[in-house]
Amino acid sequence: MNKGDLPFLSITELSYYIHKKDVSPVEVVEALLDRIDKVDSKLHAFITVCREDSLKAAKTAEKEISRGIYKGPLHGIPLGAKDQWWAKGVLTTCGSTILKNFVPNTDATVIANLKQAGGILLGKTNMTEFAMGYTQHYPYGTPKNPWNLDHMPGGSSAGSGSAPAAFLCPAALGEDTAGSIRGPASYCGIVGLRPSVGRVSRYGLIGSSYSMDVIGPLARTVKDTALVLEAIAGHDPKDKYTWKSPVPTYSAMLDGNINTKRIAVITEMMDAPSLDPEVRAAVKTAASVLEKIGAQVSEISFASIGNAGSIASPIYMVEGASNQWDNLTKRPDEYERNMRLTYFASALIPAQTYYKAQRLRELFRSDFLKLFEEYDAILYPTQPTPAMRIIEKGGFGTKDNILADLRGRRAFGNAVNLVGSPSLSVPCGFSKAMLPIGMQLIGRPMEEETILNIGHAYEKATKWHTIRPNI
Repeated sequence: MNKGDLPFLSITELSYYIHKKDVSPVEVVEALLDRIDKVDSKLHAFITVCREDSLKAAKTAEKEISRGIYKGPLHGIPLGAKDQWWAKGVLTTCGSTILKNFVPNTDATVIANLKQAGGILLGKTNMTEFAMGYTQHYPYGTPKNPWNLDHMPGGSSAGSGSAPAAFLCPAALGEDTAGSIRGPASYCGIVGLRPSVGRVSRYGLIGSSYSMDVIGPLARTVKDTALVLEAIAGHDPKDKYTWKSPVPTYSAMLDGNINTKRIAVITEMMDAPSLDPEVRAAVKTAASVLEKIGAQVSEISFASIGNAGSIASPIYMVEGASNQWDNLTKRPDEYERNMRLTYFASALIPAQTYYKAQRLRELFRSDFLKLFEEYDAILYPTQPTPAMRIIEKGGFGTKDNILADLRGRRAFGNAVNLVGSPSLSVPCGFSKAMLPIGMQLIGRPMEEETILNIGHAYEKATKWHTIRPNI
């Protein structure tokens, strides 16, 4: 096989060739490092590239596999990881100059789990500062969308969206508080999964919002996403929020049969004023495809979903400011201006507002979960628009802008983090400007296999995931 072709293979394909010993993990890492050298100066997808460590790990994997020690489908596979959690001996900045010299002496559980599965840490990906809001001036380079360099790849897991989309790695880990996996997946034309709360350990995560942060995979196919989830999921004694539920072999459950599945399309999200007509058309067509391949698709009303952004925002903003309070009071000038404004504004939110939001959250969660008594999955757009242009002006804008955002983009991303359900973003089309569009599939808590199989069935019936950006 031509070495230059290796970056364009999926995890599923790479693992097949590595297991057969037709391709060496060393060749794969070298090919990806070459592509990073060639392309990443345009994208700024990575903050740190683990060049020497990844080659060393690849040589170890090569020796193990040659001796018949094969750990599974991630053995010898290089992956990216958002620069938000510890990696032993690797610079971990969380996208901020405040942590420009922080090198952990231990691995976060997700990194340890990846290594145990034979995975190789290729590098730490770029992100908004401390995973909060949209950074205007990124200290490690402004991340860009591989489909159009004038547009953002999404936040906060910016590099974890752009790197797999640009074939700099076959998959990457991201973190989703209010859409930070699903947004970049939608904007960059790849698959992104926010698992259920408690499915993946957060030990070693530099948190944004303790009650909403979730770590999950971004990849170019649903099966690759499932393979990564298998490796990182599971109970962790170091994280008391993780469940002891067994981790299914998700990839083996992707049979593409969705004949008995009932999918509800929420009309309020399809008729939202903020929804771009091209996005509406693409998601509507995607729903019809799911119906043609066997699913029962129904339109339903859930009027309170438009309030999801207004309920969630005070919660994660207060929790984010609380996490940063020590640095915020002692080193405020070291934050990027947009983030400094965001944190100070968040710190001014009254306690009664946070308390009321938490009470409303429980009411919203209870009502939303009742939908799963009748339906197996909920469907609506991942984001109301294709990728936005890179921020050229800082600040908050007007009050009307903020209110529109709460009932617009934030409503699409925030319902899931209020509920704790898993949510999968799958590519379902492009705008006329060739910017990707994603649809969102939401499932019952701890039932990732259902939405993964629906997404897999849709992927088999369409070709959106096979289209490459010209970069």
